[in-house]
Amino acid sequence: MTHRILERSAAILAAFAPQAALAAADPTSAVLPWSDALAAAAQGAGAAILPVAAAAATAALARVAGPLRLLVANTLVERLVRNVGDYALNAVAGAVKGRTLTVPLGSAVIAAAVQRAADQAPAWLLKEAGGLDGLAEKVFRSLPLEAAADAANTLRPALEAARRGPPA
Repeated sequence: MTHRILERSAAILAAFAPQAALAAADPTSAVLPWSDALAAAAQGAGAAILPVAAAAATAALARVAGPLRLLVANTLVERLVRNVGDYALNAVAGAVKGRTLTVPLGSAVIAAAVQRAADQAPAWLLKEAGGLDGLAEKVFRSLPLEAAADAANTLRPALEAARRGPPA
């Protein structure tokens, strides 16, 4: 009886895998190449999944790259404003960090800061800051100026002085 069950099982397996013939003379053994079939299935699945995964990774990178670039650029511009402002406060006679600056002194500090940035900062960073005008405005907004200081009497003279360049 066991022999009949084995023969029927072998016949059923041969029907599902016709390429797998009964190899031995013994009717109870059959060779089925499952590893080859599994390897082919895995290779086919990999070939189908890989382009989808690559597209998903590219889309995720594109979504993150723009905001990340903006964050890094803004951080570098803020650092530039802080560094050139600190430099200018140290370079201009009479300017003291932490004290309120008068209109003429604030204008001189802004001009020195813009000149320092023009001399030392990379061009792409100046462009990110809005050029020399944008940088001057950012420095103007970051300084502790007296209440009478405004763009007309402090920022404009500073920009004119910065455009003329450093005194010879």
